Amino acid sequence: MVQSNSSDLDVAVCEVGLRDGLQMFNTPFPTAEKLAWIQAERAAGVREIEVTSFVPPKLVPQFVDAREVVQGALDTPGLTVVALVPNLKGAERAIELGVHRLNYVMSVSRTHNLKNVRREREESLADFKRIADLIRTLPEDRRPSLLGGLSSALGCGYEGRVPVADVRHWAMAYAEAGADEIMIADTVGYADPVHVKEAFRAVMADVGSLPVSAHFHDTRGLGLANAAAALECGVRRFDASLAGLGGCQFVPAATGNIVMDDLCFMLDAMGMRTGVDLEKLVAVREIVARNLPSTPLYGALARAGLPVNYRTPAAAA
Repeated sequence: MVQSNSSDLDVAVCEVGLRDGLQMFNTPFPTAEKLAWIQAERAAGVREIEVTSFVPPKLVPQFVDAREVVQGALDTPGLTVVALVPNLKGAERAIELGVHRLNYVMSVSRTHNLKNVRREREESLADFKRIADLIRTLPEDRRPSLLGGLSSALGCGYEGRVPVADVRHWAMAYAEAGADEIMIADTVGYADPVHVKEAFRAVMADVGSLPVSAHFHDTRGLGLANAAAALECGVRRFDASLAGLGGCQFVPAATGNIVMDDLCFMLDAMGMRTGVDLEKLVAVREIVARNLPSTPLYGALARAGLPVNYRTPAAAA
C-alpha cells in the first residue's frame, strides 16, 4: 500500500500547496485544475504530494472535492498520495479511498491546538492512537503510513517560543502511539537555524531510527536557512509549497511555506538529488497563476532563472 519510491534520492520533497496553500482561499480552485497541478508536478519529478484535507467541507469548502482529487491523484503513476486527516473520521475516509500516507497534526502549543482543532493536546493524542490502532487492524497491503505532525513546534503566534522539552515530549508520545514518522513544523515561521538544530537534534536522539521530517514557513525570511540547518541534523524529507503558498488562518502575520522551487534549487545546488527537473517545476507555477490571478507568487528561482552555465547533479530516474 505505502509507496516507496525515494530510495534513489538524497532528499525527498513533498508538495503541500494543494492543502496547506489552498486552505487559505475561500474561492474554489477547480478540481480539474488541482489534478492538472498534481500531474504537472509529478511530471517535473515531485514524487510525494499532499493533495487534500479530510476536514468537514463546511469548515473548509476548498476541500469539498477531496474524494475526486484523491481518486485522480491515485491514478498518477509513481506518486505517493498524502492527505491531512484531523480526526478518526477523516482517517477512515482517507483509508477507504486508498491514500498512501496520512498526515495527522496536533500543535505543541496548547493555545494553538485549542484554536485550530478545539481540543486539548491529550485529546488529540488519544485520537491519533485510535487511528494507529485502526491501521494495525488492516491487511498489510492496505496500511497507509502514519505521519505524526507537530504544528507550532518551534514557536507560536500566541505563546511565543515553545520549549524544546515540550517538542520532545509530544514527539515521544507520537512514537509510542505508533507513528511511522515525526514531522516537526514551524507553522508561523518563528524559528532560526540555531533553534532548529537544538530541537531537531534533541528529538532525533529521542526517537532513534524513526524518521523525522521538516515543515518550515518563511514568515521572517529564514525558511531556507532553517531547512539547511535541519539538513545538517540529518533530515532528509521536507515539505514545501509551489510559489510559497500557505500560511496560518489563526495567525494573520504568518506567511506561506518555503518555496518548493527555491528549496529544490538549494538542494540541487548543494549536489543533493531530489529527482526534480527545476525548469519543469517552475513552469507548473502557470497553473497556480491562472487560477489565483490576484495572489502574490513568491520564488527567487522563478524570478532570476538558473545561473549561467548551471550544472545540475545527475537526475534520479
